[in-house]
Amino acid sequence: MSLTEARFHDLVDSTQQALEDIFDESGLDVDLENSAGVLTVKFENGTQLIFSRQEPLRQLWLAARSGGIHFEYDQASGKWQCDKSEELLGEMLERLVWEQAGEKLDFDEI
Repeated sequence: MSLTEARFHDLVDSTQQALEDIFDESGLDVDLENSAGVLTVKFENGTQLIFSRQEPLRQLWLAARSGGIHFEYDQASGKWQCDKSEELLGEMLERLVWEQAGEKLDFDEI
């Protein structure tokens, strides 16, 4: 069963809020901007992570230095999962933040 529009927006909103909380509490020097459903995380070295919702596809997209990644919500696990590698969003973010900022953060709740 696919996500309703309202459920999709609720999931993306709660995911983006959880991401903001993790970055806020991390002590990393980052700028967070959330505007029109797009969350941008800017690291002090100039690299960024950009999270955007793709409503027609019911996907969460992530743009990182390494490229663009698309996630679908897996209702069985309650997690966002890469549509190609099936890697979970939280696992991928741990790796990407390490690559881009040189810091280890815990994204288990994502």
